[in-house]
Amino acid sequence: MAGITLWRPVGPEELALIRASGMKTFPPRLPDQPIFYPVTTHAYAVKIARDWNVPASGSGFVTRFEVDRAFLERYAVQEAGGKDHQEYWIPAEDLPAFNAAIIGEIKIVDSFP
Repeated sequence: MAGITLWRPVGPEELALIRASGMKTFPPRLPDQPIFYPVTTHAYAVKIARDWNVPASGSGFVTRFEVDRAFLERYAVQEAGGKDHQEYWIPAEDLPAFNAAIIGEIKIVDSFP
């Protein structure tokens, strides 16, 4: 199974749910969150964690994980405001299948106050 490395910036509440899963899955989306947005670069994840998660919740974290390449081929990479801001748009109803396509554990690679 060939994997693609992705990153996900998260706040403390989402991180607690990831930890509760044994670092294996991302939690279901809330009703007002129809899309799950993993990003394609570490730098973009850091920017979101530091600039959005910290002001919103007091801390931000960057997670890194591998996803089965064959699973991701059904989704196009999207640009969110420029070529340096690339992400996948996974519909909330596809998140269980996305989680099943994660190879190994979700790792915390950065944290910000």
